[in-house]
Amino acid sequence: MQGRRPYPSILIDLFNTAGAALRRAGLPLVHLDQQELLDTACQETGLRDFGDGSFHEPLRVLLKAYETEAKLTLVGRLAARRHTLQLLTNRLRLVEDRKRYPAIAQQDIRQPLFIVGLPRTGSTLLHNLLAQDPGNRVPLCWEVMFPSPPPVRASLADDPRIGATQKLLNRFDRLAPHFKIIHPMSACSPMECMAIMSHTFASPQFESMYSVPSYQRWLTEQDWRPVYEFHRQFLQHLQWRCPAERWALKAPSHLFALEALLAMYPDARIIQTHRHPLRVVASVASMDAMLRRAFSHRVDLHEIGTEALQQWACGVESATKVRHRDHAAPGRFFDAYYTDLVREPIATIQHIYAYFGLPFTDEVETRMRRYLAEHPKDQYGVHRYALAQFGLNPDAVATAFRTYIARFQPEPEVL
Repeated sequence: MQGRRPYPSILIDLFNTAGAALRRAGLPLVHLDQQELLDTACQETGLRDFGDGSFHEPLRVLLKAYETEAKLTLVGRLAARRHTLQLLTNRLRLVEDRKRYPAIAQQDIRQPLFIVGLPRTGSTLLHNLLAQDPGNRVPLCWEVMFPSPPPVRASLADDPRIGATQKLLNRFDRLAPHFKIIHPMSACSPMECMAIMSHTFASPQFESMYSVPSYQRWLTEQDWRPVYEFHRQFLQHLQWRCPAERWALKAPSHLFALEALLAMYPDARIIQTHRHPLRVVASVASMDAMLRRAFSHRVDLHEIGTEALQQWACGVESATKVRHRDHAAPGRFFDAYYTDLVREPIATIQHIYAYFGLPFTDEVETRMRRYLAEHPKDQYGVHRYALAQFGLNPDAVATAFRTYIARFQPEPEVL
């Protein structure tokens, strides 16, 4: 089953049609050759040291999947190439900054808060609310997209990179105009860790945006420790001239690598968000379909549904096993439920702060309530989706997640 594309501008359609014709004629306009991309990144920056070379293999696997599986439109090829070059040039500049400023490597990341859990479980709302606390440091969208030079607190709100980032986000909004209904973003929004980890080219971000099943299979078998080493270095970079009491971080993909996360951050405090999988799977599939439609000329909704079901059932199973082991000590994890976050967000956060012994001041509460008032739910429209769209049914979801449902007992919601 193929998903119907939304209605991009006539210009984009014509652009993609022309690109498809040229590709059929053996004249691809946009190359995705690994060595050429590496050389171009070096030429753009005047630098040659990419740091740890472990990124070469995931980059190779990803580029091959782009060529053989992703069915990219011309716009999709341009986007994939530009994104890859941005990540490579960022790597070069990050390594150079670390050489130039040795104090970056001396930064200590203490007791970070990590929001993990299935996607579409209220984690973005929670992350945005935590960002209102001046004691919490979140990676901002513009900082992750353009991390070099290291940000400075004095210009955190008016750095020229904010405008450059917003232009890119506006461009994406034209490609996927309905995505903001699901996940609104701005240059100064908190950014997920997936975008940080993408600089290693070992990140679930790519499989959300493109159909790359071979890359997805490869990723499930990898050692996540080098990825989290890079993650720590990235936080050190952002923290050097712009510190706070603690980091507040978020990514559903941490479910797949909790063991590596806890090895890198042994004093981490984890908030695991929960929602009934009947809602989660359909919502994730809908989001992935919307992203892929922006870049691919064919989107198989049933394939996306099956991927979402299998991937996230494995994710929660992996995380649950880690939580049962000795190093997942009592007091490390707080379980936050979507229904509680939606009904009583402030009370839920008060419980989280009390659990971890963090101060919840009147100022923090005021800031969080102001955010809620200025960002009402469904401000850009209602996200509508159904399991049947993706070839799934409630019994299949309940079976795949039966251990998770029995363990955490998320509240059922009306479908």
